[in-house]
Amino acid sequence: MDLSIIIVNYKSKMKLLNCLASIKQADLTGLNYEVIIIENASGDDLIDLKDQYKIIISERNLGMGGGNNLGIKSAQGEFILISNPDIVYQTNTIKKLFNYLKNNPQVGLVGPQLLNPDNSLQYSCLRFPKFYIPLLRRTFVGRFFSKALNYYLMAENNHQEIMEVDWLLGACFMLKKPAIDLFDERYFMYFEDVDLCRQIKKAGNKVIYYPLVAVIHDHIRASAQKPWHRALFQDSLAREHLKSAGRYFYKWGLK
Repeated sequence: MDLSIIIVNYKSKMKLLNCLASIKQADLTGLNYEVIIIENASGDDLIDLKDQYKIIISERNLGMGGGNNLGIKSAQGEFILISNPDIVYQTNTIKKLFNYLKNNPQVGLVGPQLLNPDNSLQYSCLRFPKFYIPLLRRTFVGRFFSKALNYYLMAENNHQEIMEVDWLLGACFMLKKPAIDLFDERYFMYFEDVDLCRQIKKAGNKVIYYPLVAVIHDHIRASAQKPWHRALFQDSLAREHLKSAGRYFYKWGLK
């Protein structure tokens, strides 16, 4: 099999249905592929999808990395497309990513341009974070260090050009099926994509931003919905974000 498309669902059934509809409409001629959906203990009823897709029900919420690892273990494809349920594909996106990755063996991971629902650009290719970046992104302090944030977001780069980058957001990217678990499950949510890209580059492979194709990413920053001074006390996702940051910098160091 050529390709396994893995989607981890958590209370996102309507967005998942939109994602699946866009995959059905995509040009995948010549590709033997499967779609694997992991229902990550969210309570969504996906029984109506079981005749069309491989559905894996997790008895507990494994987080993003753990949920994707569960799908990868049952995947038959030579290549893996990791997809959030809030992604909507253009007709040519998946096939072009597949062909680029297959024809460039030095590339370990490739991802498309991410767009907001209004077609504005999402910054999805970034530099590896310094230890102070979570503080700048999550508090008012970032207002005074916009240059550092823009550097982290690669805001000065031309986002219409193919380029090698440090890491890509985990909402949508493609890579060759690994022999072992892909994601470090110590990250329940957040930083698992940074960590993965760091592992890929450490192994001598490239991470490529490929904006010749795009997807719509209908995303809300769930960990940043409350003011920073309340989030640590009231927002479990904000706390999870900071815990993952701590794990990342403990593993990789502060630079």
